[in-house]
Amino acid sequence: MPTFEFNSPTPIKAAVIFPEITDKYLNISSESRLKEAVGLALAINLDVVYQEIVRLRTIKPSTLLGQGVLERILPIIKDKEISLLIVDSSLTPIQQRNLEKFLQIKVIDRTALILEIFGERAQTNEGKLQVELAHLSYQRSRLVRSWTHLERQRGGAGFLGGPGETQIELDRRIIDDKILRIKKDLEKVRQTRKIQRTSRQRVPYPVIALVGYTNAGKSSLFNYLTTGDVLAKDMLFATLDTTMRKLRLPSGRIVILSDTVGFISDLPHELVMAFRATLEEVLEADIIVHVRDISNPDTKEQCHDVIKVLESLELENITSDKRYIELLNKVDLLSSEQKENISHNHNVAVSALSGEGINNFLNILDERLAADYKVMQFSVSATDGKTISWIHSNSDVISSRLENDKIVFKIRISNSSASKLLHKIH
Repeated sequence: MPTFEFNSPTPIKAAVIFPEITDKYLNISSESRLKEAVGLALAINLDVVYQEIVRLRTIKPSTLLGQGVLERILPIIKDKEISLLIVDSSLTPIQQRNLEKFLQIKVIDRTALILEIFGERAQTNEGKLQVELAHLSYQRSRLVRSWTHLERQRGGAGFLGGPGETQIELDRRIIDDKILRIKKDLEKVRQTRKIQRTSRQRVPYPVIALVGYTNAGKSSLFNYLTTGDVLAKDMLFATLDTTMRKLRLPSGRIVILSDTVGFISDLPHELVMAFRATLEEVLEADIIVHVRDISNPDTKEQCHDVIKVLESLELENITSDKRYIELLNKVDLLSSEQKENISHNHNVAVSALSGEGINNFLNILDERLAADYKVMQFSVSATDGKTISWIHSNSDVISSRLENDKIVFKIRISNSSASKLLHKIH
């Protein structure tokens, strides 16, 4: 098989196949799944010259695809000079190896494709660490004794292993050491984030986390609201690293808006775990805004996939949580009749492109936050520096003025902090 590099200067010709298992339940249609897989391939600038839905009655353990399918697509691969086959499913190491041997080209599965995209998109040190961890976890799962190049014995005086240690054990040891190092580095990141969250709690800006299926328009919405510069394209996984900006709501309240990585169906377990440090922003958020592409025919299925990932992050029954808001984006792509239908469902509908519905959305954020906050007016001795400092650190000071030897405050404060303040000033 010829050597293969994803970063080749010339476009790589690729084929995308979605194996439809006839007895397997799918959340989305096979056509939509194939379209999504092609979109993933295009996200890393692959030249998709062939795509097909292959309907399988049974899975062949050695190659996944049947002999007839392989013999049919082999001449297509040669004729179109395809050098990469993407199978939009999970392949075992044996299946991958046998497919590559028969077709004489590089073969990857859905997980490997998503990992490749993440590896290219990650910008921050944290993002790169998370992607590397996911890559290593995936690679470790591919270490099997059936791989011939791993079956040879390592000789006598090895640096990492004793006499007779097999190559597969050595490879696994090296990967485990790297995984341990990266996890330690990510733990430092997690601690830094915890300190940052504690700091934000002292300067009480509520956090609004945007979550949703990839390409639902989270970054476009983020940019519209904050005039940010987050990459926003009609492209899967345009955003990987969490970005945060301040946003002033109609009431004057300052909040922090957080744009997070997009979710996807069959999101590799390695990625869910690796990006936990980033997704902890969601766990700690005051409000979780689930941005949905309401124009997508598979929007309900995509919603199900996002909820499933959120629940895997210990956010059980999230849809009934008072912090949860469902935002239907891209209403500019709907007909008047379709807009009428969603307006009757008590959903928040917006367009991050035209701005339609944005003011209503911001008012809803204000109302939702106001439910947990109250406005108080009181006076504190001007010499009580400790209490004055506490007020500035734990509330939103609307106004303050000096009257005689007292400072009269008007503040917005959470109910829990209000009880603490009352204890201090009485």
